[in-house]
Formats: sequence, structure tokens, C-alpha cells
Amino acid sequence: MRVLVTGGAGFIGSNVVDAYVEKGYEVLILDNLSTGKEENLNKKAKFVKADVRDFEAVKKIVSDFKPDVVSHHAAQIDVRKSVEDPQFDAEVNIIGIINLLQAIKDYNVKKFIFASSGGASYGEQIYFPADEEHPQNPESPYGICKLTSEKYLRYYKRAFGLSYISLRYSNVYGPRQDPLGEAGVVAIFTSRLLRKEPCVIYGDGKQTRDYIFIADVVEANLAAIGSTYNGPINVGTGIETDVNTIYSLLCEITGFSGEAVYAPARVGEQRRSVISNNLLKEVLGVENLTPLRIGLEKTVEYFRSTAL
Repeated sequence: MRVLVTGGAGFIGSNVVDAYVEKGYEVLILDNLSTGKEENLNKKAKFVKADVRDFEAVKKIVSDFKPDVVSHHAAQIDVRKSVEDPQFDAEVNIIGIINLLQAIKDYNVKKFIFASSGGASYGEQIYFPADEEHPQNPESPYGICKLTSEKYLRYYKRAFGLSYISLRYSNVYGPRQDPLGEAGVVAIFTSRLLRKEPCVIYGDGKQTRDYIFIADVVEANLAAIGSTYNGPINVGTGIETDVNTIYSLLCEITGFSGEAVYAPARVGEQRRSVISNNLLKEVLGVENLTPLRIGLEKTVEYFRSTAL
């Protein structure tokens, strides 16, 4: 089984690559290393430094490697950056997936796995938790791009018979998440708390998210390869947790006793976000999800070890 993983040097992508390699798959990583890190690259996987926006490069990689499965994780993931620079967001997140789909449509690719969004694509929710049938009314260019990408996948399924699954991730956290980026509150807080530095909470801290540990996301990606299902599947816990609670738990785990600094809320961010995981359990068989406290403890342990 040959698997092409775009964004395979990034937080989620590299963890997925490790699992695919361990499974015995032949893996090729496509990453431009703009946000991905060389140290995340699995030494047993092949690596090509390229940008998904470069169609000729993507076409050549696909032609040479002839993947059975494509796992598309390369993306611009920062909601706030998408608000500030929607052109760049669309170039990476829409043109990137179109380039991939055009490159593979003449090959017998068995499955296309897309890293979508289970928060930004729904927008402000009408009901909680949101299932896959919830109306999609994204409030940011990032969410619009994820929704648009899913529509392209449906088109390529109808036009060319491409089998696909869109994994709509909630807020993923865990080892290798970048603490220096704008996205990823768990990584940002953990890194700062371990250095005994104050954390900034934007808004009142009562905004909620559905936090899922990276190991559970990896399990979903493994299960997706063998699934015959086509369409979106939420990858979340179905549990709402606000930012204040995340901060308090991380303070307990790290032993930090300082107060957070509050700043004005950011444009384009949702107030509440939590997704149903019924399909995740029923279709992909991912059931025993990591409890939040345990996931946070594992994350802190990783950051402590990498700081040594």
C-alpha cells in the first residue's frame, strides 16, 4: 500500500505518517516545510520538499509515486491569518486540493482522506453537538475553504468515482503541536506555563471547543483507509470545554499558580463549538477516546521532555 501524505512534517500529518509506517505502508511525504519541521519527518518514509500550490510538482510526484491512498493534511490552518489574508488562505487550501485532485484523477487512487474542519466549517452552531448534517455556515475564510474543498471532493466522486472521506477534526492537541503558532491553545499555554510565563486568553475565556487528543485522530486516519464509506465524518469527543477550564487544568498539571491575562476577543472566532462523534464510532470504530485530563498530562509530559 502506497500512501502519499501532504503536510507530513506537520503536527497532525507527522503523527499520521508514523502510524502508516508502523502499519507497513510505503509512505511518501509532500511538504514545503513552511510550518512543518524536518525533525518530525519519519526516517522510514520518503520525503519530497514541494508546495501543493505548484501543480507541475504535484503532478510529477503523483506520476512517479503512483499512490493508492492520498492523505491531504497540507493546509493554512490559522483562522485569524485567513481573516487577515484570505487570498493566501484560498491559494493553499483550495488551489492546493484542486491540484492534488487533478493530478490523481487519471490514476487508480483507492481513497482520498481529507483533513477538514469540524468547527470552522459549521460556523456558529444551531444545535449542540453538531452532527454531519448540521448546516454549514462558516464565519471565516478558513472555514469557507474547508467547506469548498469538501464540495470539490463530492464533485470528483461523482465525475471520476474517487472514493473519499472528509475527517472533520475538532480542536486537535498533543505532542508536536507548534507552541509558537497562533493556533493551538493547549500547546501555547503548555509551553508558556512550563516557562512560568503568563498566558493570554482572548475574550472572556468562556468560548468552548471540542478538544481531541492526537492519538484518537491518528486512529481515525488508520481506520479511514480501509473504510468503504464516502463523505464527511466528525472526529471529536462530543464534549464542550471552555478556554478557562483548559487553562485551569494545565495550571494544575504544570504546577503554575499565576493568573491569565485577558485581552479583546479575536475576529472570526466562534463562541461555541462541539461535534457529535456517532459516525466516528459507528463507521470507523473509534470509540475509546482519550479523556481530556489524560491527554493534557501526556501533552505536558512531551513538552517537558523536549525542553530538556
